[in-house]
Amino acid sequence: MDIVHFGIEDDIINPCWDNVFRAVFTKETSESRLALQGLLSAIIGRNVAVSVITANEPPVDSIRERQIRYDITCKFDDGELCNIEMMLNPGTFEPLRLEYYSCKLFVGQDIRGSDKSYSDLKHTYQISLLVNDPIVNDDFFCHRFEYYDKEHNITLNGRTQIITIELSKLERIASKPVDEMTALERWAVFFKYLQDIEKREIMNEIIKTEEGIAMAGQVLLTISKDEIERARLLSEYKFAVDLQSNMVEARREGRREGIEKGREEGIEKGREEGKLIMNMLLSGESIESIIEKTGVNENEVRDFAALLGK
Repeated sequence: MDIVHFGIEDDIINPCWDNVFRAVFTKETSESRLALQGLLSAIIGRNVAVSVITANEPPVDSIRERQIRYDITCKFDDGELCNIEMMLNPGTFEPLRLEYYSCKLFVGQDIRGSDKSYSDLKHTYQISLLVNDPIVNDDFFCHRFEYYDKEHNITLNGRTQIITIELSKLERIASKPVDEMTALERWAVFFKYLQDIEKREIMNEIIKTEEGIAMAGQVLLTISKDEIERARLLSEYKFAVDLQSNMVEARREGRREGIEKGREEGIEKGREEGKLIMNMLLSGESIESIIEKTGVNENEVRDFAALLGK
């Protein structure tokens, strides 16, 4: 197959949309399989062969399911397991989400039986490509988290690994000559800058150096030129974004109404407290006693007392 070439005139659909990401890497084609194997090999740091792929397609009308489920789950030929996804806007809970699904993937392995032990557990990888907002406050775009003793810097040598690829930290890497980039850096730059017309030549250079990226580029170009497929993906993406936006606006409106209601309730509560304090002062109770019984600020109680000349 001829190596794909992106022209300036090519309108490429965004590979960082999660539905496009799934479409590129889970098609029943040799190009899609080679692309996924190339990407995972670059991230994990060794050649892997994917034997089973599951595209975790959540219901289109369920934003919660889209937030908690991963785009692709796969098994390697050696039995190791991997979750991988593209995340546009990670939430503040993302680190916990990563840890939760890393644990779930690991303990989901079946080691029951008289001929099995804990040593039969396979390595598992939880991978997130984070597009817009980083979750680690440093300049490194890739992090690999494992269990270790933080105080003494001793690893547990466990079999779970959480890997994050933060695409918002690639400005310096994108300026490097392509032949000086690592395989992972080339993939990251490909995702981040493919739609940038000014970087099309860099994209074409990267494609020549990585077969997996060339395969991903071919699938993307095919999708982008297929009007029906492109329309379906754009429609699905628009639906998800519209639904999420409507939910966010509804929550904001609810908060505004709650604030207004709380303000009104606060005013009413203040009136009731004021009446109570005035009655207690008129009945001869001391300021100290009123503060102790009502919990009202001392200065406020003294202001009421001043109004009564006490």
